Amino acid sequence: MTDDYIISTDKSRLDLNLVHQFLSQESYWAKNMPMELVRKAVDNSLCFGVYLADQQVGFARVITDYTTFAYLSDVFVVKEHRGKGLSKRLVQYIVDYPDLQGLRRWTLVTVDAHTLYEQFGFTFPDDPKLYMQRKLIDSY
Repeated sequence: MTDDYIISTDKSRLDLNLVHQFLSQESYWAKNMPMELVRKAVDNSLCFGVYLADQQVGFARVITDYTTFAYLSDVFVVKEHRGKGLSKRLVQYIVDYPDLQGLRRWTLVTVDAHTLYEQFGFTFPDDPKLYMQRKLIDSY
């Protein structure tokens, strides 16, 4: 992977059209998500953009209280920039981020990227029966 890529938490750099396009059209987890919800999610999260020069090529966000808990969400690298180690670099950057140190628990949900996250200490819950969810079907 080249060092030409940078990661930034500066929300003013985010290309919300790119984030919306990927989430609403290419992801399996946020199909048809309206732009106003993408904007609200970004506004209320710690966001990480991956850039090649001024072009955004990746994204992730963390929902956190900065004290005890973090939920890693919406991680992606656009197709044209995959295979360069960017997702690994992004997740490493996030778990090393100074404001997220000392948390008691990190969580995430994935259908197909278990091997990526396992490299950074993510595991299946010790007792899945402890976890509950309230899931709204077709929320978009």
